[in-house]
Order: sequence, then C-alpha cells, then structure tokens
Amino acid sequence: MRKLLASALALVVIAGLCGYGFWTLQRPEGHYLSDLRIELALNQGVPGEHGNLLGIEPLLYPGDYQNLSRLHRKLSAYLQQARDQGLVNARTVVVLPEHIGTWLWARGEKNELYQVTRHREAWQWLELSNPVRYGLAMLSASGDDRRTDAHLRMKATQMAADYQQLFSGLAREFGVTLVAGSIVLPAPYVKDGMLRTGNGPLFNSSLVFAGDGRVLGQPQYQQYPDSETRRYVHDGRQQPLQVLHTPAGRLGVLVGSDSWYPANYKQLASAQMIANPAFLSGKHSWQSPWRGNRHQAAAAALPLRRGEVSEQAAWQQLTQQASDGAASMSVFLRGQFWEQAGDGQGYASQAGTLWAGSASQGARLLNLWL
Repeated sequence: MRKLLASALALVVIAGLCGYGFWTLQRPEGHYLSDLRIELALNQGVPGEHGNLLGIEPLLYPGDYQNLSRLHRKLSAYLQQARDQGLVNARTVVVLPEHIGTWLWARGEKNELYQVTRHREAWQWLELSNPVRYGLAMLSASGDDRRTDAHLRMKATQMAADYQQLFSGLAREFGVTLVAGSIVLPAPYVKDGMLRTGNGPLFNSSLVFAGDGRVLGQPQYQQYPDSETRRYVHDGRQQPLQVLHTPAGRLGVLVGSDSWYPANYKQLASAQMIANPAFLSGKHSWQSPWRGNRHQAAAAALPLRRGEVSEQAAWQQLTQQASDGAASMSVFLRGQFWEQAGDGQGYASQAGTLWAGSASQGARLLNLWL
C-alpha cells in the first residue's frame, strides 16, 4: 500500500512539474493599442548643410516591449513624423533617452507581466516564468541588489541582440546617425560589428549606429551611475569617453547624470556635439527638489547642493555650464512602467544658450539645427 501511495505521489509531482514546465513556455499575446502621436516641442535654428540634433522623447509602457515589432512600430512612427516635417536627413543625429534598451528585459514574457500594476509583481511573473534561467543568474549575480542584477543578467544575450536589431534597423531605415539611448548589460563590448555581453558586472551603456546600421565605436559606459541604479550598475570610468565621427561632425555621448560633471566634457573637448540620453523617475519630479548624487565623490565638487534648486534647474544649469559651447541635446524617457513614471523635459544648448521645449504630456520631438 505504501509503495502504491508513493508511486501515485511521484506521478502527481512529475505531472505537476511537467505542467509547470509547459506553462513556462507559453507566451500568448494580448490585444494592443498604441498612441503614435508626437508633438514638436522645440525647433531651434534654421535648416542648413551642417545637419541637426533630433531628440525623441517617446511615450512608452510595458506593453510596448512585449515584442520588437510593437516597439519598432512606435519609434518608426515618431521618426516618420519627424521626416514628414523636414527634420530628417543624412546629417541628422537622433538622440533617444536613457534606459530605452534596458526595458527589453520584459520582451517576450507572459501577458500577466504587462497587466499587473506593481513593478514587484512584474518581477515575480518574470521569475515564475523563467525559473531555471533566474536561478542560474542568481548564482552569478553581484552588487548590492542581486535580484535586479539577476533579472538583467538572465535576459542579457536576448536584450543585446534585440537592442542591435531594433536600433541598427531604425538607423538604416531612416539613414540617420542614431544614439540608441542606453541599455544595462554585463560587461558589453562590440566584436566583429556585433554587440556582445561578457561575464563581468553590469554597466549602463549606449551604442551609436551609423546611417547604414553599423556600430560606431564601442559601448559608451556611464561614468557615474546615479543613486537609483548604483546598487547594481558599476561605474565605467575604466573605459574612456569616445569621440565619434559622424556626417554632422564629431559626437560625444554622456549617459544620464554624466552630463553634470565638467571632467567628462574635458575628455570630449574635441566633440562638436554632445548627446545626453537621460532618465528621471517619479511623477512630477521635474519640479521637485534636486536629488543630486551623494554616493558619488565627484558630486561634492559641483556648484549646486541637493535640495537647493529643482531637478529642472539643476539639470539645465549643470549641463549648460559644463558643455563649454558644444551643441548638446538632452532627452528623457517618458511614460509609465508599472508604478514608476518617467519625467523630465528635454532641452538643447548651443554657444552658451539653452532652449527648453514646450511642456507636453505626450511624446515629444526636439530639434536643433547645427
């Protein structure tokens, strides 16, 4: 009798494990509606032969990342509207916001992940749907936030491939130089024209694609990770900042709050343009007191102190003071990722003058003729 019960229990367990394994492989997709409108919030200067910096602040949600075709459809629609307004040419440098690639960790997951309202619930669905990958990633995770590290590490190879496919394709489709925001990956590098991931710590990095889809240079690591990501993102100061040659001139990229620090601009002294993909979390945080970055020693030398001014004033003042006359474009990721909202309003500067785009709740285009 005991053997019979044990056998029956074993069969139930095996059936349960098989059923769970089958369930983890299912990825049905739900209905999807998307707002493809975008407003021209800034158009400074006059068209000329030197090209332009074109910032795109997309309005994105978790459902946009369920598959690549959805995300491509939205970003392509934004670029097409810019082209229709005469803002896209062979010397256009398009700047996308920080972490636009990081959210690719959500690609190809179960419908429930996109429908929950809390970030923590989305993580739980990710872990339940990928038990083996998550378990293995936890074994090699590092940093103070090993859980987030594991989430990004377990999807890293797929994320890198998706990132290159999507943004290389967009650059080629519209014939522009494209600064593809940023993506958090383990020790990323480019070999034989392909973005690859390593086995080291996570870095917040940006790639630039030429008008024919080629990668320009190596991934540009964020030098000074901000206070929100420092628990799992490592600083990239061991990799110097790069100046890349584009049809519009020499280009440097500063990821996120790297745009605050004068030392970074000294490394990019020969650059004629600075692209600054940025992200600011929290609804209405653009007008809230500046958080600064008390975890970075270099922040102590900045001319502003935490809480003295608003986020808007701090970002604009620090960027304008440090840029030393180079044309620059800062753009922020907008939208809602579960309970986490993206805020901030992009701006541009040239020859010591700063221009802020008009306020808008939707997606925004910002253009600066060089």
